[in-house]
Amino acid sequence: MISENQLNKSEIGASKIIHKSSVVNPRSRFVTEETVALLFNISPDQIYRLECCHNMVYVHAKGLSRFVSYADFPPILQVKEPSAQDFVGWYKRWKRTQAPEFWTKFYTYNFKEAVSVDSLLEWGLLVATVKSVISAPALQQLRDVYAEEKALMENF
Repeated sequence: MISENQLNKSEIGASKIIHKSSVVNPRSRFVTEETVALLFNISPDQIYRLECCHNMVYVHAKGLSRFVSYADFPPILQVKEPSAQDFVGWYKRWKRTQAPEFWTKFYTYNFKEAVSVDSLLEWGLLVATVKSVISAPALQQLRDVYAEEKALMENF
């Protein structure tokens, strides 16, 4: 799992994200080192570079060399909210199915790492905007984690 020190160190260092295409994929705004680290269960320090190509992201890390679809990257805070075009791209990639299981893991992680009720609320509102692409059981799991984390924060 990613520790707070690893996140801070990654934010301070130079970005490992390289845009290789003259046409920037609009979902590249959701690509972060922290998301890739969580996706592959590695430390952000193990990532050498993330190459954002036109339709895929090339992940080069210690012992890892993979192409990942932009559709596998869940929306994040601090960037433009998901648009109708993003939903079309997700549905096209997933063939009208639901978001990958990783999205549940990602949002669960961010709910648990929220440092304040306001931060937790921001993540909850983001999940609410993409709930149509999340399966009902996964959405219920996220609601349960959200409620649990909110209760913990309110008791402190």
